Amino acid sequence: MKTTLARLAVPIGVVGIILLLVVPVPAVLLDMLIIVNILLGLVVLLTTMFVKKPLDFSVFPSLLLVATLFRLGLNVASTRLVLGDGYAGQVIASFGQVAVGGSIIIGAVIFLILVVIQFVVVTKGAERVAEVGARFTLDAMPGKQMAIDADLNAGLITDTQARERRAEVSAEADFYGAMDGASKFVKGDAIAGIIIIIINLVGGIGIGMIQRGMSITDAMSTYSLLTIGDGLVTQIPALLMAVSTGMIVTRSNAESDIGATASAQLTQSRNALMIAGGAALLMALIPGMPILPFVVAGASLLLVSQRIKASEAREQARQAAAVVAERAPVRSDTPEDLIESMRVHALEILLASDLVDLVSGAQDDLLARVRALRRKIAIDLGVVVPPVRTRDSVELPSATYVIRIAGVEAGRGLAPSGKVLALGDNLEGLPGTATVEPVFGLAGKWVPSEMRHSAEMAGATVIDRVSVLVTHLSSIVTGNAARLLTREDVRVLTDGVKQVNPAAVDDLIPGMLSLAEVQRVLQGLLMEQIPINDLSRIYEALSLRAKASTDPEGLIEAARQGLGPALAAQYLDEGLLRVIMIEPGLEQSLLEGMRASEQGTQIMLEPARIDAILGSLKASLATVEASGLTAVLVCAPALRPAIHRLVSAQTGGLPVLSYLEVTSANVAIETVGVVRGTETISA
Repeated sequence: MKTTLARLAVPIGVVGIILLLVVPVPAVLLDMLIIVNILLGLVVLLTTMFVKKPLDFSVFPSLLLVATLFRLGLNVASTRLVLGDGYAGQVIASFGQVAVGGSIIIGAVIFLILVVIQFVVVTKGAERVAEVGARFTLDAMPGKQMAIDADLNAGLITDTQARERRAEVSAEADFYGAMDGASKFVKGDAIAGIIIIIINLVGGIGIGMIQRGMSITDAMSTYSLLTIGDGLVTQIPALLMAVSTGMIVTRSNAESDIGATASAQLTQSRNALMIAGGAALLMALIPGMPILPFVVAGASLLLVSQRIKASEAREQARQAAAVVAERAPVRSDTPEDLIESMRVHALEILLASDLVDLVSGAQDDLLARVRALRRKIAIDLGVVVPPVRTRDSVELPSATYVIRIAGVEAGRGLAPSGKVLALGDNLEGLPGTATVEPVFGLAGKWVPSEMRHSAEMAGATVIDRVSVLVTHLSSIVTGNAARLLTREDVRVLTDGVKQVNPAAVDDLIPGMLSLAEVQRVLQGLLMEQIPINDLSRIYEALSLRAKASTDPEGLIEAARQGLGPALAAQYLDEGLLRVIMIEPGLEQSLLEGMRASEQGTQIMLEPARIDAILGSLKASLATVEASGLTAVLVCAPALRPAIHRLVSAQTGGLPVLSYLEVTSANVAIETVGVVRGTETISA
């Protein structure tokens, strides 16, 4: 029942407003509606002060339209009573007599002042802020969507969280667009108020003199006070709604309401309060100035500054004690402790001393994000990422982190405290330190956290410190997945396969292949970024191949063929696979130049011809990338391992597939380049 009434309240109210425009209402009911109008404006203003972000009050643009229509309806109803009966209720009469002391001139001046404040100051400013906010919010939408996609791909957020963030970005754009139009309601309301009061004044004097036979003095006295009272009654809630509009469009996303935020930020500088207090005391010494108000204000500011000083001293002492407690090692010479200190961890993150706040224990701190990353990599690649050890290091420079694999540094980056990373082309106007994003090599700038909104308005993609570090970790773990796959991991994975497909495991291990040989095959797949989560098919393919040969290269190729269409599927673009071919004559020459070695098959040709082949491939690949496309290199199955060894390091890991792997996917194929020994022909 309560939900039904809440849903019907606004529609019924709008219908009532329409009736208010055409149906006369008694003075008593008008008094009640005027009080509701004033309280509605007050409630809306207070609500805008207590919301943490504009989207928490997303109904405001529609509510502003309804409130404006309500006020205009009250104007029409009060005008009807003023001109028809010479009395429009007790509220309007009280405003005309008490609020302005019964003086027409004072009432007119107060009304004009309210109009100037609303129309010239508040409304014009809010209209401009809403217009700029709508434009910059729409410009920043692509960057925000890219940031959401990057967090999703890095495993920092789930699909549900990504959908929620995209919906929030869309809602934010819709809100600011609606506020850009809704601010025009406030402007029109101010203009309508001026016009209505002029009409009421002229019409009232005319009716009093012509219809009621009043003298011009009596008519002006009666109708002018009623008109001024009517104007004040409607202008005050109109001013409240105008201030609410300005308040909502100037709010930025924050963790607290405007009162708490303003209090915290106004008292963040002790020196500013001390100087202001001293200035107040000095102004009290100026001859003719009232001493008591300045002394009270100055003493209050000095007292607050001293309280802030004491609070800062206590906080610094607490932080110092915490740092000492963290860095005070518990010395122990037991064999277990020595062995633990000697042990090399598979994955490790070292943080500079000023970055320990990243491990805060919050729901979205570094440790929680790393756990989410481990889960995503396990799902995507089929590899169980080992636990990541995180510790601080006094040897690292300020704001620096280091990622280690098996005790060896694999990556290093910056994550300065109190800053966020802005990526984009138009960052010159933002303060901060220029840098290069460690994963994709994009130019960026570390800007203060309070400039986040400004950076987004400038069209930049803004990334927090934890996301930068976790994205870097994801790139390193993915690129070194083969190194991280231990024999114990293979045993655990094999036991998992045995529970669902025991025949595949019993036929292969240990009768045909040892666990070490299976590990080598899986590492070979991971080196080419091939997921190993479909272990049942991989083991079945290895069982067939191992009957003929246990050569590692042949086993890896057999596993690839067992995965079949899954290999080509990860490189599809809208169902189309773009490939770079090798000229048949050149392919035959490469087959003839193949030689077996301990590292697998190698292509033995003259260095000059190898350089020509690689140059031809690079030119073809550059042509494809210049078109914004991606492609794979295809060749004969016997050539694939040797070709991969030849080109992977030279082309940044270009995928190499065999004809069998491409045709088994049963997808549309487009040839975008042909590699020759001396030149490239692009399709």
